[in-house]
Amino acid sequence: MLKGVMASVLASVLFGVIYWISPSLKPLTGEQIFGWRMIATLPFTTVLLLWRGEWCQVRAIAARVRARPLLGVALLLSAAMVGVQLWLFMWAPMAGRALPVSLGYFLLPLVMVLVGRVLYRERLSGPHKLATVLASAGVGAELLRAGGVSWETWLVALGYPLYFALRRRLRTEQLGGHWVDMALALPVAAWFVLRAPSTVPTVAGDGALAALVLLVGVLSAVALALYMAASGLLPMGLFGLLTYVEPVLLALVAWWLGERLAPGQWLLYGLVFAAVGVLVADALRTMLRAQVLTKNMD
Repeated sequence: MLKGVMASVLASVLFGVIYWISPSLKPLTGEQIFGWRMIATLPFTTVLLLWRGEWCQVRAIAARVRARPLLGVALLLSAAMVGVQLWLFMWAPMAGRALPVSLGYFLLPLVMVLVGRVLYRERLSGPHKLATVLASAGVGAELLRAGGVSWETWLVALGYPLYFALRRRLRTEQLGGHWVDMALALPVAAWFVLRAPSTVPTVAGDGALAALVLLVGVLSAVALALYMAASGLLPMGLFGLLTYVEPVLLALVAWWLGERLAPGQWLLYGLVFAAVGVLVADALRTMLRAQVLTKNMD
């Protein structure tokens, strides 16, 4: 479980770095950045898959599709679901819709806890229950303050749990399944890059921009691989709670870039920060306990 916790936290840190880099990719639009990100990410994900000796996972999925063609339709749905989320992540800051998407990421872990409880009969430990209560209170206060929930918020909060549940159902939660999702979404990404006016000359003619695009590809490949690995290593409820680390980091990046919270939003962020603190303390306690047990066994 500790490996899953570490993978989830590191993935969140890398997603925060990508968010910080995104404004530097102008004059590309959000859709164009999404397209370039997908195109740049897939080769590095392929290298990572081959380096780990897990290409057999892709071959196994292909064999299953040949045996059950309807599985191919389900894989297209899986690719579309994650593609929409990755597009929204890059599009929202450029379109002035970062706050509704951020609220979606705050709601996401609560929905995942509910999914884990209902679908997988998972139980939460005492600290995890406390973190859930704190986060629920913060998100509830924000919903009352905002007076409603946008489509972007619901797309994140409901879309990702459905996506992860589908991957578990299809048995594609490993890195090979993630590669298949990325590969199937590639034609849409290419359309965003190549549709008139094509952005290829813009990126190819600007060395700094091209380097940033490649950097985003590397970071995305590693972050997404860690995120997908964590989803398979952790119970759904704990995995959902740990996803609070990402929006907290995104908020810190936003503050670094000069954005400020509305006065009423401090309650949301304060309670969510407290929930993350509970999770971190519990993870450290688990780590120390594991170290003590290892020493005793030695």
